[in-house]
Order: sequence, then C-alpha cells, then structure tokens
Amino acid sequence: MLGVIILLVVAVIAVSVLMNEKKTEKQNPGKAQTISYRPDFHFSSPDKWKNDPQQPIYYQGKYHYYYLYNKDYPDGNGTEWRHATSRDLVHWEDHGVAIPKYTTENGDPWTGSVVHDKNHTAGFGEDALVAIVTQPTGETGQQEQYLWYSTDGGNTFKQESEEPVLTNPDAEDFRDPKVIWNEEKNDWIMLLAEGDKIGFYESADLKAWTFTGDFQTDGIGVLECPDLFQLRAPDGTVKYVLGMSANGEGKGEPKTYAYWTGSFDGETFTSDEDNPKWLDYGFDWYGGVTFEDGPSEDKQAKRYALAWMNNWSYADQTPSMKYDGFNGTDSIVREVTLQQGRDGYYLASQPIAALDQHFQSSDTVENISLQNETQTLDISAETYQLDADISWVESPNVGLRLRESKDHSRHLDVGIAGAAGYSYVNRSHIPNPDQEGAYQESKAPFDTEKKQAHVTILVDKTSVEVFVDDGEVVHSNVVFPHPQDQTISLYAEDGSAKFDNISIKRISKSQ
Repeated sequence: MLGVIILLVVAVIAVSVLMNEKKTEKQNPGKAQTISYRPDFHFSSPDKWKNDPQQPIYYQGKYHYYYLYNKDYPDGNGTEWRHATSRDLVHWEDHGVAIPKYTTENGDPWTGSVVHDKNHTAGFGEDALVAIVTQPTGETGQQEQYLWYSTDGGNTFKQESEEPVLTNPDAEDFRDPKVIWNEEKNDWIMLLAEGDKIGFYESADLKAWTFTGDFQTDGIGVLECPDLFQLRAPDGTVKYVLGMSANGEGKGEPKTYAYWTGSFDGETFTSDEDNPKWLDYGFDWYGGVTFEDGPSEDKQAKRYALAWMNNWSYADQTPSMKYDGFNGTDSIVREVTLQQGRDGYYLASQPIAALDQHFQSSDTVENISLQNETQTLDISAETYQLDADISWVESPNVGLRLRESKDHSRHLDVGIAGAAGYSYVNRSHIPNPDQEGAYQESKAPFDTEKKQAHVTILVDKTSVEVFVDDGEVVHSNVVFPHPQDQTISLYAEDGSAKFDNISIKRISKSQ
C-alpha cells in the first residue's frame, strides 16, 4: 500500500512539473527554445557584448587575454577590460573584469596594450603587468593614454595616477596604443593610431613618452589597432611587419587588417612597397592582433593572431543575443608565418595546430569528379574542419556548398572563380547579419593561370573561415545557418572538376 501511495505522489509531482514547464513555455517562449548560437570552438563573451581583443601575452605559464566588454549591453554604453586565460589557445577560462569602467573622472577604458614589465622599468615590481590604455579625458573627452598596473597576476589593475602618460596634441584620433619592448635600444616603443597615420613614441619607464616619427597611409580610412613585429621567411630573410585595422572599401579592398613588410630603425618604419597587403579578405576580421608563441625560443618563426568576428556596419544584428544572451565572438587563433611569393614577402595563416587535438571524429570521402553538376555528400555536420584539394580544366566556377538545407534553398558557397581570377565566400543564400545586402560575397585575388587549389575551411555555429592555398588568402565571415541545415555539396559549373583528399573533422566544444 505504501508503495502505491509513493507512486501516486511521484505521478502527481511529475504532472505538476510538466504543467509548470508548459506554462513557462507559453509565458516565455524564447526560453523554451533549444537553439543555440554559442560557438563550439571559437572564443566568445560569456554574456552581453565584446569587441576589440587586446594583444594576449604569455605570463606565468598561460596566455592572458583581455578584451573590450560591456556588461550593460544593449541598454548601456561603455567598455571595460575582461580577462581570460588559456594554455593551448583553444580552451579558455574566464576571470571576470580586470579594468572596470567609469571608476575614475575619465571615461571608459578603450583599446590598449598590456606588457610584462620584467625589467622593473615602471617601478611596480618584476612581476607587474602594465597596461597602457586609451581613455577619453574628463570634460574634454580627448583621447589620451593612461597607465594601469597589476601586481596580482593580471586579475585586477589600478592606476597610480589619473593623469595621462601621453597627452593629446590636439588630434581628433589619438588612440589604441601598442607597446613593445625594443631589445636593441633597451627601451619601450609605442605605436598610436592617429587618423590616417601611425605615430611612434619611445620611453624608458612606460610613463614619459617622446615622439620619434610616423608612417602615413593613403585611402584606407581612419586607422585602428596598430601592430609591429618581426618574422623570418624560409629563405632566412627577417622582415618587420607593420599592421593595422583599416578600411580599404573605397579602393575595392577589405575592411580588415592591412599590413606592410619593411624595416624599422627604432624610431620609424620604412615599407617595401606603397600599397598594403591584407591578412583577411572576409567581412568579419577586425581589430586584429598578433602575439608571440610564448614558450618558443624562436620568436621569429611564427606568431599567433586573432580578431573580432564582426563588422561595425551591422554589429548588433545577431541572434546569439536573443537565444544565448551574448554578442561577441573571436576568430580562431591562427599561426602566422612570413612567406615569399612572386610579388614579394607576405603573411600566410593557418588554424592553430593545437586545434588538431580537439577533433572528436574524422570522415574521409572518396575522390569525386564532376562534370557541370552538383553532388551532395552522404556526410552531414554542423561544426567541423573540412580540407580538400580542388582541380579543374575549363570550369569557370568550382566549390562547396556548406550548411545546406535538405531542399538546397539555403547554403553557404565557398569557391574559386578561376577564369575571373578570384576566390570567394558567398553568404547571400544563408541567414547572415548584413540586412542591407552590401556584404554578401567576399572576394580575394586568385591567379588565373592556376588550375588547382587547396582549401581548409572551419565551420562553427555562426562563422566560416576559409584558408586558401596554405593560408595565402583567408576569408572570415559571420553566418547564422539554421541548426538543422548540415548538408555538404560539391559543384562544378560549365565544365569539369576533381575534388581529392576530402576530410571532415568534427571538433569538440572548447568552452
């Protein structure tokens, strides 16, 4: 009898819980959805908003990463620095806000640079981390540079003074300091974005700065987030690289990361050529930063890079805020190397090698030949890395359709228009953040004489990153495919093409 009573009680409780769930679903239909746009293997803000990454540094056995975060989004303004750490640059641990906003008479912290002051130049100790940060000053609102420091391993920062360490010379744009230790001169270098030029400054103590020179650009908009580093090419040549976020749309070029190779004499930069190259041809690789391979003794062999995957033209247009409560994702961390081509030296990118350790499963596909047709693979997947060798004879357009719906009406196209001389990513047939239709197909130059290409493609919940020919060209674009759209197809138009060495690797979640 007791057993029957217990069963009746359990049944009543179960019915009650079910009724409450149904009631909650009707009252809050959004909460009942199982759709999630949280990426499986890209860094994303735990909640609310993120944009510019700050250059990560390797400190006490971990990479320390700070990024601009707005806890009040979408109902309030102002950014602060939030902190995360990683040992492999794939998995991240959140540590909360390290530099809070609106705690001084000056405005919120903007983009800047954090360094390990191991030579004790600023007077805060050999283990101190020092951040130079742009803030709008008091009543003037002028962009000036302020110093914050941490003596607790980078978890919290404070100011020694609320006065700027570098005042504004009456410039409209005077921001985004990038601070670098100069081994040759045994002092610090600062780069600043100053409208259409990059200013160079030097300091012995991170507090008093002297102007040394500048680098002028032409026709690539208001510059942001400058960068300077050295890399060595396979032929032994060492080059300085000057990079920055820029807008080349007026010239039919990207709005991502522009860079020049050249030389640096400790005071100013001299470029090898007049026009910049671009580290990404997609629509969503902005505020990019590069940083050292921390444990490696050879700092000139490669660097790492990541960027904010968004575009100020449509930054608020994302379903992740509705379903997951956040708006802010970064690109995958890349390995960047200096290579030599027929047009000089250039930067090549590859997904970080550590990503290989996080594959759950792998599928291979037999080589496929197509003749003016499309073929759908038997394999379907939501988030993955796809590799393939593509070759063609006369087909003017070959490629892959990813995150395709079963009725083939929705799809993301990645391809090579060889005869026309470009690679592309076309998102016009898949939900994406560009509601005006201005950013639907990204293009990058491709040699018309070539008849083959290797592609490595990373597909996550809201992004695609396409690395063409060992990363000589990269397209990074944001997309919002329906969760059930997981079909993969291959196509060749008006001719023949072969797809060889196709592999699809599913990647485990990193957060």
